[in-house]
Amino acid sequence: LKPYTKEDGGLLKVDHITYVEGRGNLIIEYENGYEKGTVTFIGSHLDVVPANPETWERDPFKLTIEGDKMYGRGTTDCLGHVAMVTELFIQLAEKKPKLKRKVVAVFIACEENSSIPDVGVEMLLKNGKLDHLKGGPMYWVDSADGHPCLGTASAAMWTLKCKGRLFHSGLPHKGVNSLELAMDAVTHIQKRFYQDFPPHASESEYLFASPSTMKPTLVKGAEGSVNQIPPWTEVQGDIRLTPFYDIAECVKKVEGYITELNKDISVLVSGSRGPCSKYDINIEEGHFKGELEMIWDQEATQGIACKLDSDGHTALREATLSVLGECKPYSITGSLPLVGDMQAAGFDIQVCGYGHSSVYHGDNEYCSLSNMKNALKIFTHILNKFNK
Repeated sequence: LKPYTKEDGGLLKVDHITYVEGRGNLIIEYENGYEKGTVTFIGSHLDVVPANPETWERDPFKLTIEGDKMYGRGTTDCLGHVAMVTELFIQLAEKKPKLKRKVVAVFIACEENSSIPDVGVEMLLKNGKLDHLKGGPMYWVDSADGHPCLGTASAAMWTLKCKGRLFHSGLPHKGVNSLELAMDAVTHIQKRFYQDFPPHASESEYLFASPSTMKPTLVKGAEGSVNQIPPWTEVQGDIRLTPFYDIAECVKKVEGYITELNKDISVLVSGSRGPCSKYDINIEEGHFKGELEMIWDQEATQGIACKLDSDGHTALREATLSVLGECKPYSITGSLPLVGDMQAAGFDIQVCGYGHSSVYHGDNEYCSLSNMKNALKIFTHILNKFNK
């Protein structure tokens, strides 16, 4: 973009904003004939997930073109979008169309690794770098498959620590089996969760493929032998909450389940796995009870239900239909960072993307050149819509 910047006599204003050395964000603005309002393309990120060359059929760190497919790490998520939006701004800078609205792109430095804070869009938002973009639609370009994404889920990652009592498995009445405790506790917690957060009526309107879920995905326990009652077990999992529920309230609810269980562990019906499988025992060595602790592994991500009555959404649907000949919107219980918070702050967030969801974070990731060409046509259609 450098030959097209204002410093080099062009029309593009390019701000390189860095909060962590070597991890810069870019805000690109095209203004020619400006009257009022903005159209923003945001969400495309400059970082990628790791890739193991041994499991790929091609070099993941080199672009390989085979017909319509372009292989390489980040082609779908999300460097293909970065390249496509960059091409849009090159075309604007070269053709110099008069547009009533300012056109803006925001490339963010960090999206994939939430363990590294204060790098990307959250800092741009915090420092007011995006406030001037509330005057028009903001297209979050980081989904897939070419059609509008109407909604994403809130997400919270959890670890359930289950404490029992180590003992010889030949004397099971003197131990508290943390593995059995973990299984029964997770079953109980899931049952309570689905009672409190059942399928929501709005999920069908937004075409969500699945409702809210809470599920275990990993388990680990104390090292020992097969003839020992395990003293501790940890279960990890996630909550995927459709955006019609509040994730903070959900977290409080789950913490309440744990508090109630610790007050009366017998709620888990001790002994249901056999006469010696109990979580509250009185023996000659003393009184022993199983204990539970819920740890939230990172800050929860707020989901989004895009505004279906906004001009930005209407423009996206019309453009998609015009270019592709059909428009098949969808929603998923995957998550995107900050989109819900930004919507709450007054931004008209609409979600779209043009890679392939089937290869997200996978081996042999690729995007299709034809899809990216269609994306350029869709974005051009949107700009024309807001120029009338």
